[in-house]
Amino acid sequence: MSAREFDVIVIGAGPAGEVAAGRLSEGGLEVALVEPELVGGECSFWACMPSKALLRPAELLAEVERVPGLPVSGDLDVERILARRDEVIHDLDDSGQIPWLEKRGIALIRARAAIAGERRVRAGEDELTARVAVIVATGSGPAMPPIPGLDEVGAWSNREITTAKSPPSSLLVLGGGVVGIEMAQAWSSLGTEVTVVEGFDRILPREEEFAAEEVAAALRGRGVAIRTGVKVTGARRDGDATVLELENGETVAGERLLVAVGRRARVEGIGLESVGVDAGGDPIEVDERMRIGGREWLYAIGDVNGRAQLTHMGKYQARVAAENILGRDAVAARDDERSPRVVFTDPEVAAVGYTLASARDAGLSVSAVDVATAGTAGASFHGRNADGTSRLVIDDERRVVVGATFVGPDANELLHAATIAVVAEVPVETLMEAVPAFPTRNEIWLNLLKEYGL
Repeated sequence: MSAREFDVIVIGAGPAGEVAAGRLSEGGLEVALVEPELVGGECSFWACMPSKALLRPAELLAEVERVPGLPVSGDLDVERILARRDEVIHDLDDSGQIPWLEKRGIALIRARAAIAGERRVRAGEDELTARVAVIVATGSGPAMPPIPGLDEVGAWSNREITTAKSPPSSLLVLGGGVVGIEMAQAWSSLGTEVTVVEGFDRILPREEEFAAEEVAAALRGRGVAIRTGVKVTGARRDGDATVLELENGETVAGERLLVAVGRRARVEGIGLESVGVDAGGDPIEVDERMRIGGREWLYAIGDVNGRAQLTHMGKYQARVAAENILGRDAVAARDDERSPRVVFTDPEVAAVGYTLASARDAGLSVSAVDVATAGTAGASFHGRNADGTSRLVIDDERRVVVGATFVGPDANELLHAATIAVVAEVPVETLMEAVPAFPTRNEIWLNLLKEYGL
């Protein structure tokens, strides 16, 4: 083994690891980035990017169909859509990421890494020592529920479904969360017959109930079958089909099965026990500065700490960790279930902060105001009468917005203003002074605040 020394060693080159490495290098530190797979991680190659490439064509076609005067064939070119998806993920080749690292002087070590003691990391044939800090950014993998027979049916995870070379004739989706619902829509738009099975009584259980209902109605209108409030008790193969056995005695079958019931932090085999940390298979617990157990030299960022398994929040945590390592004080205060988030279905769901139910569970005195997302002049240019409702959750005592949900076409573009309002705790009277330009969809704020009585 060869011995090498750096200021900081970052284990994992997903978005969080890359951002941390970049900031630390730009801050004058010598950084090693250790990654056994692709630089860019899950989001770039098997999640966020390929899924949006698969979703966008049908979303655009739906908008074109709502706007009179445009030529519409009504058909999607599946082969070209999949080819474009492959372009977006660079055919699973990360060579385009390397110049960014080289420009910043970041050493890339392609190996599986494990902590081997304080400030020490074993990476393949290398023994690495960190003069300042080690950052764990190993991300997450798909969670597989303990369903009898599931291990034998060749279930797909997000990796297989986002990179499939052709649409399966039929697809079972186990899980009605973001991944399951996005992939249900994407592949149904490409001709696959899709059935979603969700144990909770509705899809998207984390979001406002009206948002789940509107997305479910849209999916059913596109031919997606949705089974909610039912548990899966077994899985088996029957010829060329995968069969799921349901607790009510019924079965559902499909050519392929996607399991999308959540993510599991990648903590196994990374050597935490060598420094007295027992993660026990759970996400790594960190403090507000991203330190593990208060250790000044050991950090965990991104999905592996389980605080908010979203790419943008992992990058946020990377900034916090890097600032502390560089000797500047920074804390993470917004990386929890209230983080901004988007479900890229049609209609989209864009949300930040509390839902009405979660705000009340938190003990806040709140009220909600709802308006039609299509109820502005600007919305008419996305097609009249598009589906969707928008809601603000307002703390009546402090008169500030503590949550917002927008459902509709391109709802994600309405989200950042709400994020600023929530994070900055802007009084609703002040929000009335932030006059939106006409004719933009941001006039939805005037409608919402008027509904509140302003």
